Amino acid sequence: MNANNLSLTILSDNNAAECCTAEHGFSALIETETCVILFDTGRDNALLPNAKALDVDLSTVRQLVLSHGHYDHTGGIGDLLSLAPDATVYLHPGAFRKRFSIRNGIPKPISMPEPALIALNSLPEKQINLIEQPSVLTSRSGITGPVPRITSYEDTGGPFFLDPEGSIPDAIDDDLSIWFETREGLVLIAGCCHSGIVNTIRYVTELTGTERIAALIGGFHLSTASPERLMQTVDELNTFDIGRIIPCHCTGEIAATCFRRNLHCPVEPGYAGMRLEFPL
Repeated sequence: MNANNLSLTILSDNNAAECCTAEHGFSALIETETCVILFDTGRDNALLPNAKALDVDLSTVRQLVLSHGHYDHTGGIGDLLSLAPDATVYLHPGAFRKRFSIRNGIPKPISMPEPALIALNSLPEKQINLIEQPSVLTSRSGITGPVPRITSYEDTGGPFFLDPEGSIPDAIDDDLSIWFETREGLVLIAGCCHSGIVNTIRYVTELTGTERIAALIGGFHLSTASPERLMQTVDELNTFDIGRIIPCHCTGEIAATCFRRNLHCPVEPGYAGMRLEFPL
């Protein structure tokens, strides 16, 4: 890694390079000369083997940021903390909730797995930062905290509930993203973007005062989006100054194809093993 660059390596994704393992999850390692941050930890079986295959030393991680409390983003917490026990963890308090998805009347638990909860609860209190508002990570990066839901057409992207009976909808208000300032503009990374990708971009550009987005990377949870929502999203994304978009994880192939055909900027699918660099 060039000392003057921000380096990003995708360690968990639904798609993977030949040397890596694919899983339904997301995790990305972000490195600069002064910080090593892991954003999400994937589901359960890809983080460690992929790090090994890519010659990534997870013991150097100093900050773990969790986008929200679903199992496919938190399953590797125990593995990470076993290698980097002094890492500081950032998450919204809602990430600890019990939660479910319900399809065809069948509830599926999608909460943070028990081993991950045990690992977090075993940490000293000083290593846990509960994020309920925009927060600074480093002098050139930050965490959105909860993203205001402004658009009329964006929703959480699925049948999510806080009870197995489906009587309490889950707004997934623990959803957050992270951003980094580079010489090319902002690098914005989302886990699932349950707040909506347009809401998230609007909020980050408002927080930072920076209009240029060098890269938008991560899961955008559009796999079940209607054609109407997709086209409204495309129309709005085309109003932003975006260098490139790298859809991952829960974005969905239909949405990714729609982006490639209709967006003004390049769209390149992400995968475990992908490495990106941005000048600082």
